[in-house]
Amino acid sequence: MIARRAYKTIELGLGRQAAVVVIGPRQVGKTTLALKICREREALYLDLESRNDRAKLVEPELFLKQYEDRLVILDEIHRTPEIFQVLRGLIDESRRKGKRTGRFLILGSAAIDLLRQSGESLAGRVEYVHLYPLDVLEAAPGADALTRLWVRGGFPDSFLAGSDADSLAHRQSFIRTYLERDVPQFGPRIPAETLERFWTMLAHNQGGLLNASRLAAGLSLTAPTVTGYVDLLVDLLLVRRLRPFHANVGKRLVKSPKVYVRDSGLVHALLGIADYNGLSGHPVVGMSWEGFVIENLLTVAPDRTVAGFYRTSAGAEIDLVLELPGKHGLWAVEIKRGVAGRSGRGFHNARQDVKPTRSFVVHAGEDRYPTSDGIEAIGVKELASILAGL
Repeated sequence: MIARRAYKTIELGLGRQAAVVVIGPRQVGKTTLALKICREREALYLDLESRNDRAKLVEPELFLKQYEDRLVILDEIHRTPEIFQVLRGLIDESRRKGKRTGRFLILGSAAIDLLRQSGESLAGRVEYVHLYPLDVLEAAPGADALTRLWVRGGFPDSFLAGSDADSLAHRQSFIRTYLERDVPQFGPRIPAETLERFWTMLAHNQGGLLNASRLAAGLSLTAPTVTGYVDLLVDLLLVRRLRPFHANVGKRLVKSPKVYVRDSGLVHALLGIADYNGLSGHPVVGMSWEGFVIENLLTVAPDRTVAGFYRTSAGAEIDLVLELPGKHGLWAVEIKRGVAGRSGRGFHNARQDVKPTRSFVVHAGEDRYPTSDGIEAIGVKELASILAGL
């Protein structure tokens, strides 16, 4: 089992609050992590996708009162959203008896809906932990592991598969499961074929500006419908919408967000790319690397970090702008696929506009060295380590 940083965060959360909600896409390792905690704490584990376990909660208050001295783990909570009101009453009753922490560990796959429901019912009683696919700090060390993580993505079963072919088959199965079973649970009924075409179009346009009208024309849909599709995939933690950073510089700035399929392995599966050789010769290789770096850096960035990108109509551009909490300031990150950390003119011009506290060029190698004008060339793993240390 690969050690996950979120494990310690969950343990700390259970020591502070009555409930901890773990949010992450399917097959990211939430259940594996919860079962580890279950064994260590002798907790009660209920899988709410199981008909038998759901049947136990026909009278949830009566059933759960029997376990007020044990941690109760509720997996796939979106199947019984009405239970949040019951949990609130049980938590308040336990508080009156002196047990204020470590009552419930709740797992869910859809971010916005789960946050809304739990936030309304458990305000002041809950802590949130996001569990993402494996990142560069959790995967095995070495350049080979970094390349494998980029090609296969960070879903544990895909990353740990015995071969590239097995990994690709796993990701293709993952995509079909989402399209045919999971998406209908969280959104309006969308034909699986239409959504797959849309998801594939996003993969082809990885890191491109969102143009809902152009995407809609390719699918014979309306622009608002396409925007709704994007919203759904963002809510399911499968797509990232990176907002433009608006500096007060008196220049014409790009106002549309960039859109990335969050897991690089899913990008490659949607495009039928099976291995590193196939990826190296594919037009998406550069933007796939850019999305991979951005996702890894944002996964480990401190809480309350605000991420965006900067681009002017004249060509000044910063791939990733990080507004960090506290006194860490504004960081500018340019991403290069090569092993040389040379920055372009557009990055230098953008830095003059934004005036970041620190500037980095992330390259595909492992060396770290200063370049010019206060810019550091650095590998993705080392920059991730710096951000995680903040």
